[in-house]
Parts: sequence; structure tokens; C-alpha cells
Amino acid sequence: MFGLFKKDPVAQLEKEYQKIMEEAMHVQRSGDLKAYAKKIEASEKILEQIQALRNTSK
Repeated sequence: MFGLFKKDPVAQLEKEYQKIMEEAMHVQRSGDLKAYAKKIEASEKILEQIQALRNTSK
């Protein structure tokens, strides 16, 4: 019953991942490739966390 109110950590991370990827797209279009690389690196770390959570839930 109380599990209803728990937030899904995977869904939160996916939302954050999408936000960072969108920011990375805008940074890339502006021409700042160093900032783009940092955004992509951050998104890859989040993607690893998502995959780890999915593997532990199986």
C-alpha cells in the first residue's frame, strides 16, 4: 500500500538524462564543444546509473 507513494528512481534519472541531452544539443549548436563534451560525459554517468538500477531490479 505504501509503495504507491514511492517515486521511481529510474524514471527520475531518465528525466534528468533527457534534460541534459537537450542541453547538450543546444550547447553543441552554439559551437562550444568543450561544454558539449562535459554534458555528454554527465549524461553517460546517469545512463550507467539507470542501467545499474534496471539490472538490480531483475
